Amino acid sequence: MQAWHVHESGEPSEVMRLTETEPPTPGEGQVLLRVRAAGVNFPDALLCRGQYQVRPPLPFTPGVEICGETADGRRVIANPALPHGGFAEYAVADAAALLPAPDALDDAEAAALHIGYQTGWFGLHRRARLQAGETLLVHAAAGGVGSAAVQLGKAAGATVIGVVGGAGKAAVARELGCDTVVDRHAEDVVAAVRQATGGRGADVVYDPVGGDAYTQSAKTVAFEGRIVVVGFASGTVPSPALHHALVKNYSILGLHWGLYPAKDPELVRHCHAQLTELAARGVIRPLVSARVPLAEAAAAVQRVADGVTTGRAVVVPAPENGAVA
Repeated sequence: MQAWHVHESGEPSEVMRLTETEPPTPGEGQVLLRVRAAGVNFPDALLCRGQYQVRPPLPFTPGVEICGETADGRRVIANPALPHGGFAEYAVADAAALLPAPDALDDAEAAALHIGYQTGWFGLHRRARLQAGETLLVHAAAGGVGSAAVQLGKAAGATVIGVVGGAGKAAVARELGCDTVVDRHAEDVVAAVRQATGGRGADVVYDPVGGDAYTQSAKTVAFEGRIVVVGFASGTVPSPALHHALVKNYSILGLHWGLYPAKDPELVRHCHAQLTELAARGVIRPLVSARVPLAEAAAAVQRVADGVTTGRAVVVPAPENGAVA
């Protein structure tokens, strides 16, 4: 089979190499899956750079979420067990963690559903307790993680403000359903959010960016608001001024979704049932901006690393006849 291997740490376009290799052998409690589609996530870039919290042994195959097919023909969503990631024709995953792919979504959409939408659901509902009628501010609203939060926020009955970088991404955010879109390249984010909220600020801020975005979050969060820290795509980890949180009465909530499959797998399954229902009703649908062949996976990961994509890029290996051998 073909698989992308990373032999050293560095930029994805420089260290990912397409290799001919044998299919991986599942360990105890694992299954072999034929990869139908693999979503490209920012953690894939961090894995290549050696900057992710999980560091698989070299060489490894990146690709942390897939829509795959089992030996008996079931279409499933899975997080591959590294070092045998999803940018390959076959991957392995823990059998107990497999989830049924929603019938309402095609392979690429199903592959893009899991991490981004689970993260959004846990961040907005489990951590921030978002309520209908509240205002939600989403940074990087046109990206893979942000676009999921926008859709989930609208589904929850919130008014959604999306912050983006550039006119093209602003158009995408409007199409996603943002009630207000702020282009950080052309507008003062803090002033625009205050104007949009009548000076009150946002009840919930969803921040996968960090850096300057977090500074803006602290300035625009409402009294008794909640800032959900999801990641640091900017590359800068902020140092919150805790006295500011004290005097303004807001909460700073961390979210590492990757802990939930181990800490509370039943809640992950409950979330998936909720997402499947929303997808069936057409309320959410992953924004797949690019479907690329396996040969272009490294370039796709690099584009995500560079922050130039909208929605989710998905690697779609060439279709095969038959089920997993």
